[in-house]
Amino acid sequence: MSEARPLRVAVIGSGPAGVYAADILTKSKEVKDGDVEVSIDIFDRYPAPFGLIRYGVAPDHPRIKGIIGALHKIMDRGDIRFFGNVEYGVDVTLEELREHYDAIIFATGAIKDAPLDIPGADLDGSYGASDFVSWYDAHPDYPREWPLNAKEIAVLGNGNVALDVARVLSKHADDLLVTEIPDHVYEGLKASPVTDVHIFGRRGPAQIKFTPLELRELAHSRDVDIVLYEEDFQFDAASEEAMENNAQIKVMIKVLRGWLEDQKENPGTASRRLHLHFLQSPAEILGEDGKVTGLKMERNELDGNGGINGTGEFIEYPMQAVYRAIGYFGSELPDVGFDPNRGVITNVEGRVTDNDGEAVPGLYATGWIKRGPVGLIGSTKSDALETVTHLLEDRENLYTANEPAPEKFNEFLDSKGIEYTTWEGWHALDAHEKSLGEAALDALGQPRKRVKVTDRDEMVRISRGR
Repeated sequence: MSEARPLRVAVIGSGPAGVYAADILTKSKEVKDGDVEVSIDIFDRYPAPFGLIRYGVAPDHPRIKGIIGALHKIMDRGDIRFFGNVEYGVDVTLEELREHYDAIIFATGAIKDAPLDIPGADLDGSYGASDFVSWYDAHPDYPREWPLNAKEIAVLGNGNVALDVARVLSKHADDLLVTEIPDHVYEGLKASPVTDVHIFGRRGPAQIKFTPLELRELAHSRDVDIVLYEEDFQFDAASEEAMENNAQIKVMIKVLRGWLEDQKENPGTASRRLHLHFLQSPAEILGEDGKVTGLKMERNELDGNGGINGTGEFIEYPMQAVYRAIGYFGSELPDVGFDPNRGVITNVEGRVTDNDGEAVPGLYATGWIKRGPVGLIGSTKSDALETVTHLLEDRENLYTANEPAPEKFNEFLDSKGIEYTTWEGWHALDAHEKSLGEAALDALGQPRKRVKVTDRDEMVRISRGR
């Protein structure tokens, strides 16, 4: 068809990947120069926007939560529409979307835990970190209860999610009241008998995957001592090179060494302890009567090239719960090619491909569902730019014969009885949650910034003005 009408684009997923892709498309040179006009709708399976920024980041992470402010400004411009509570593959099919859009960008991310194939991984008390994160972030599709009855807890992983989980588990619940922590999460953490949380990393201190900010945040928890082990501080040639060439690694090693020296002179007296272990890999989760009772770890040694080798030396720790924070994994989507080994949509630089490796016209991917769950916001932006660039290169062949119009899609959703939410509805829900915070008090008697609405139906009712 002619380019006389706007190019209709659907973006599936309203997290950073989806919003940045839409934003980059609207700001592209081709759009600014008038070569093409675009009409963009963003969809999310949840009534509220922002994906993992709302439902995958610890509540005491204000800097990361600040990303919502940037996404909010993009959506507030009014040139991108939002449809919440609309799930691809359930409420709308690929065929139905193709009737209303010329191109579809999948930005559904990765929300499942990567599997851990060791004995005992399925014991009662062995949890995926993403499930726990969804609980403490009040994900609308997760139960309100979480079993917090362990005194000694292990967290497997050395990334930011592992630190988030360990920090939330070890903090005193009253200290989280300054955040948007939901009431049921506060009550659950308040009753937790935890005394010791252990974070285990397979490699050495110079190979940790978090950042100096996340590391330093561990020291900000009241009445929680950080415990380090001198035998874990091993460095090989690759470690020395990393410290020499990477300023962040150099800073974090300095912080860790400072903590280690400080604990020698000032033994901790806090009621809770957060242990950092390095160079240990999980070999088995131990149990009795179907419940976790311990963790068997194998000691590792550095191989000189940034990798590790097992030593055959094993250590057993008493534990009553184990959280697996070893990475996320993408979910397969109906009618779209999927790589089950990598957990991504099959694609070449963002162009979705079929089983034969051929590009599927009009289908694109961006974010973690495109490249896997690696990289932070900077990677997400460059990733979206690559995908949008290819979409614009293909645009002359994307226009369908259906002559889709924005108002026709609203009519289509209404005809199916789908109770979708809008950007205006998000403003209503946002204001409601903030008003709930003003009516609640933190541990110091001050109003809270926000209290999340946790029930999906209630979110929809508020968003739709009922």
